[in-house]
Amino acid sequence: MTQQVPDCKYSALRLENQLCFPLYAASREVVKRYRPYLDPLGLTYTQYIAMMVFWECRKCSVKELGEKLYLDSGTLTPVLKSLEAKGFVRRYRSAEDERVLIVELTQEGEMLRDRAMDVPKNVGGCIHLDEKEALELYHLLYKLLGAMEQ
Repeated sequence: MTQQVPDCKYSALRLENQLCFPLYAASREVVKRYRPYLDPLGLTYTQYIAMMVFWECRKCSVKELGEKLYLDSGTLTPVLKSLEAKGFVRRYRSAEDERVLIVELTQEGEMLRDRAMDVPKNVGGCIHLDEKEALELYHLLYKLLGAMEQ
């Protein structure tokens, strides 16, 4: 058993006093709940959220994708290479500006969408919040993200 240090000048450093820790731990646990539903699709969670962007807008630049997913190009590059190797997207340079890399959904990527239809419902069943609590958490998290951008 670990020994508790009494509250003192270091109380700000206690794990239980950190907002970041339950956000981090909850995020990891939620992502873990996706694994049994994404593995049969051959997707990681990061690939899945990238595919959701492509299912919505069909094509976008790597920069735009990074902005939507809060990810940098160093994180996105291996994700996009893997999705391209699986035939779900194709990458090419913009005709207007060859510094811009465009990623576009392929027909195979579009067909994957039908196979992924039950993922949100299945994962939602693993998260024990009622509809009102889930909506409140959703709004609070986006409020937090918005505040971080300022």
